[in-house]
Amino acid sequence: MPVDLASADLPHEPGVYLFKNAQGRVLYVGKATRLNERIRSYFANNPDRVMIPELVARSDDIECIVTQTPQAALVLERQLIREHMPRFNSMLKDGKSFPYLALSNEEFPRIMYTRHPPKDAERWGPFPNAGAAKQVLQLLRRYFGIRDKDCRGKDGCMAQHIGLCRGPCVDPEGYPQLVRNVKKILNGDASILIEELIAEMDDYAASERFEEAAYTRDMIKAVRTVTNQQIISSKVYRECDALGFASEGDLAALVVLHADEGIVQGQEAWPAIHRGDIGETVSMFIAEHYAHRRPPRLLLSPVPIFDGLQSWLDERRGASVEVRTPQRGDLENLATLARQNAEMQLKRIVNKSSGSLEQRAADEGAKTLGLTQLNHVVCFDMAQLQGDERVGASVVMRNGRPAKKEYRKYIVKGEALDDLRMMEEVVVRWAKRQEEWPDLLLIDGGETHLATIQKALEEHGWTDRFPVAALAKKEETVFMDGMDPLVLDRSGRVLVHARDEAHRFVNTFHRKRRSRARLSDPLEGVEGLGAKKLQTLLRHYGGRKGIEHATVSELVTVPGIGPALAERIFEALR
Repeated sequence: MPVDLASADLPHEPGVYLFKNAQGRVLYVGKATRLNERIRSYFANNPDRVMIPELVARSDDIECIVTQTPQAALVLERQLIREHMPRFNSMLKDGKSFPYLALSNEEFPRIMYTRHPPKDAERWGPFPNAGAAKQVLQLLRRYFGIRDKDCRGKDGCMAQHIGLCRGPCVDPEGYPQLVRNVKKILNGDASILIEELIAEMDDYAASERFEEAAYTRDMIKAVRTVTNQQIISSKVYRECDALGFASEGDLAALVVLHADEGIVQGQEAWPAIHRGDIGETVSMFIAEHYAHRRPPRLLLSPVPIFDGLQSWLDERRGASVEVRTPQRGDLENLATLARQNAEMQLKRIVNKSSGSLEQRAADEGAKTLGLTQLNHVVCFDMAQLQGDERVGASVVMRNGRPAKKEYRKYIVKGEALDDLRMMEEVVVRWAKRQEEWPDLLLIDGGETHLATIQKALEEHGWTDRFPVAALAKKEETVFMDGMDPLVLDRSGRVLVHARDEAHRFVNTFHRKRRSRARLSDPLEGVEGLGAKKLQTLLRHYGGRKGIEHATVSELVTVPGIGPALAERIFEALR
């Protein structure tokens, strides 16, 4: 039963609220400065977010967790979202796969490249560009000798011998200063390291050691990628981050442009799962992004941020953070640049996630037919020409994409000349060899085709193994037991694609069979006429035309051709 206000506990304190279904699954996690006011907004006549009516309809309970401060609610919300992965919450897409650089909390800290940094470690990231982060790790070890997981501080370790470690067994007193320099670089001040690398690159180039110069150039690029590189400038940019947002369906891209000392120094791009509310997605991103890094003095947001987030940013920075949504001037130009970059990144995400889009098409098709899933579809089509070259074919769609290795061709063996009985034969032959049943068997045809195939399956006891549907070309109408004929729209494109692919595949097979029949030599099928005797015939008559005009009595005069063989040759040519 859908939840209502009468059954909801509405505390007046700050905290976190969880919408749950009847099975106890968390559908949504939210935070609020005053829980009672925030929860009441979900039951307003005109909700401010498109996902709210569906969320309320699916929820059977609202659980509240009171916290001492709004900042604590923000932290708890983030933890609960990571734990429950609620369907209606926006979240960073594949966020756990991004790496960090971390310094362990030890007397002589170790540097680590890891996707799961220790809780007590000092960390930097997460980094969208994993390759650049690895290169920076190599540079820090090479130039500063910070020990890593392979070095345990014992005399004679491999890292010390190859010059990658100046840890406790080499210089225990100077090691803390090396760690402070590394922290400075990871915090963004890499000017000294970059200057040294540039000088090194110039030396390599001057001595014509171009491979080493190119390698050093790539190292400079990696450092700038991680610690930000200059793009554009303006006198008003002072310790400022601009957030850009773009979305398409449930995919979104967020971009952070970093600006300081009068210049825009670089950008980071992140994919996200978007649930229809820009404020929700942007606020979630801010909480994730600045959980492990110091917020800037000025933050440009495309929309106002959620309550409680402002004070949390102030606390993270240790000073006031100004959050603005500019409408004019240089700051508005910077915000526009961030949005344009987000739109560009979104196009790249959509292009890379074509497999996900095809899976989405399969999911939409399943929903249209009322099925649990359509991850495995087999589709049949037949082809013939005036009863000649009767063939059939099946194609397979896996997760919305053609699985061409599973395509099959069939030559009809029975005497049937109509499509119905031909398809019945082919489908039964296919079913007898199956070890895995599909989510749907789709056939090209209408209600009569569907009834014929279902009757054949029932005779063999396969009725309950998988659903069967027929797709007629007229108005793209699908027929299926238990539902009225349905004219497909875009949501059924995976079915139309499967039918069209089966039609293409069987027609290609049919054309090849017909071409092969036209090109075949009638003499090849004559019993007893091998290559040597055929060659003798051609020489005797000076070509195929002479053979075609020869009588049986004339053929017998050719060496090696007896009366019976001559008769067979004569019949074959006529």
